[in-house]
Amino acid sequence: MKLNHIKYIVLAAGLSFAGCKRVLNLQPTDKLTADAIFGDPQGVKVFMANLYYQLPVEDFTYFRGGFNQNGGDPNNGGFAPAMETDEAAHSEFGDFVGDNDFQWWDQGYKLIRDVNLLIDYIPTLKIRDDEKAALVGESAFIKAFAYFALAKRYGGVPLMKQSQVFDGDPEKLKVPRSTEKQTWDYVMELCDQAIANLSATKNARRATRWTAYALKSRAALHAASVAKFGNRITMTGDAATQKLVGMDAADANGYYQACIAASQAIINGGYSLFKPSPANPTEAAENYRSIFMDPNVATNDEVIMIKGFALRGANLGHNYDIWYTPAQLANGWPHPGRMNPTLDLVDQYESYATPGQASPVNTRVDGNVTDYNGFNSATNYIRFNTPNEIFANKDARLWGTAVLPSTTLKGVPIIIQAGYVKPDGNAVIRTKDQITIGGTTYYTYGAPDVSMYSGFDTYGGNNTRTGFSFKKLVSNAPVINGWNNSTSDWAEFRFAEVLLNMAEAVVESGQGDVAAATKALNDVRKRAGHTTNITLTSENVQRERRVELAFENKRFWDLIRRREFHTEFNNRFLHSLLPLQDLRALPDIKYIFVRVNVPNTNTKTFQPRSYYRFIPGIGSNGLVQNPQY
Repeated sequence: MKLNHIKYIVLAAGLSFAGCKRVLNLQPTDKLTADAIFGDPQGVKVFMANLYYQLPVEDFTYFRGGFNQNGGDPNNGGFAPAMETDEAAHSEFGDFVGDNDFQWWDQGYKLIRDVNLLIDYIPTLKIRDDEKAALVGESAFIKAFAYFALAKRYGGVPLMKQSQVFDGDPEKLKVPRSTEKQTWDYVMELCDQAIANLSATKNARRATRWTAYALKSRAALHAASVAKFGNRITMTGDAATQKLVGMDAADANGYYQACIAASQAIINGGYSLFKPSPANPTEAAENYRSIFMDPNVATNDEVIMIKGFALRGANLGHNYDIWYTPAQLANGWPHPGRMNPTLDLVDQYESYATPGQASPVNTRVDGNVTDYNGFNSATNYIRFNTPNEIFANKDARLWGTAVLPSTTLKGVPIIIQAGYVKPDGNAVIRTKDQITIGGTTYYTYGAPDVSMYSGFDTYGGNNTRTGFSFKKLVSNAPVINGWNNSTSDWAEFRFAEVLLNMAEAVVESGQGDVAAATKALNDVRKRAGHTTNITLTSENVQRERRVELAFENKRFWDLIRRREFHTEFNNRFLHSLLPLQDLRALPDIKYIFVRVNVPNTNTKTFQPRSYYRFIPGIGSNGLVQNPQY
């Protein structure tokens, strides 16, 4: 039975997911239905495709409402995980981490039930032994992926290691929570089972030995971090007492070692960074972004696993382009420009002139980068010749991630301007206005009409309020007005993350090969055009994760696993950069920049209980609830 050509999203035999899901939502105890599915190799293909569809991949369709949110639901408002971190602000909403955000309980156990059903039938299938081994490996990988998603949300969870049979007594179906450590150990066990059974042939569209190693690298690092940094918070109550949440610090090194070993296996397995030696930063920025425009170009080197999207206008497309393309490129779509990268993120990118440290955007002659009180006519601001000259010499990945003022996207210069300073020194900021001087008219937002700029006007909630728009994951194709018309694919596992996982595991544990980990860290930087090596420190690794993995939905979980969310977000404002046209310099056209708090937002505070999600349905399932819920 040929299974190696099933694409991740498109079902075999032309069957739609809607039809597939109707079949698979039947009770698993219905033996006739199960026999009908598993008695036919084509039925196994359909079933397996549905399992992949249910995988908790945090991709283009992952919003605060959960996974596969691509059904044209405007209630999500394009509110992505980056907006609950310091990576981005939403152009309209100021929400923060809520109890109902990013839940995955019922869906998780449905996937586990379905995988267990397949596992039951593998011995009965009339296929070769090597094909059975492949199905065993894939099933283990999918279960590991599912339990990883549950463990990082809920801590210790019930471990359904085999199918349950309902005999009329619902009490017999209740399985208590395992400890958090037992849960993470089970994830490791499943990863090892997948590694032992899956092929070493690269195939970015299906689970292979390498995707299992990549999952183990990511999951082991998460578990190690929870153990090492758990003492940064105090959890009380039954769940904490019973070790359903939290682990001992002594548990960390075992997981760090598992992360190092899994990462090293991939390094030895023939993977490499995509175009690792750019000629200059401009080429580095293009190379970096091209990975995300079409991950398929990098499947022979960097991209280990892809989730595919297809069929415009159906639930197999996605909506990143309509939500996040700058307003000027909306092509009639009423809700663009929602993803606004923050100044907090932009400040993390290095300058090539000062390698090895974050390089905050300097707007003033005195170098003050901590004043967020707004424009002051008495301040001596640095004057720039263009709206993006201030970012010259910044890490290429910034240019490949954010739309900077007056840079070009899809052939169009994106105008992001917050106002101007009149010749008399008075400023007009974030107010639609114009002034004519010497026969030339100047506009606060850089152009006369709302269709001609992408910044700061509150019209429709469509314009950035941070000074930056989004570039990394929006396509170069014109926006198609309507839901689910984007078909770019998602890179779920890539080699750069594996290198950074290993570097972090080595520096945090003191185990492993320091020289190899240092090389891994610097190889990632050199692909971005850096030529100077930096030392292996925790600070350097975390900064690299922030800029290399920005908007890949890693930052949220990095703050969770390292128990840094409550200190990073303690009555915190996020920040914007206001580009202002300085008309005091006429006849020359100059630009100054002002650092401010994101307009029309409040401070954000992370509640420590949110390190774990609440467990739904405890009244019926009898489980111990997580602390403080």
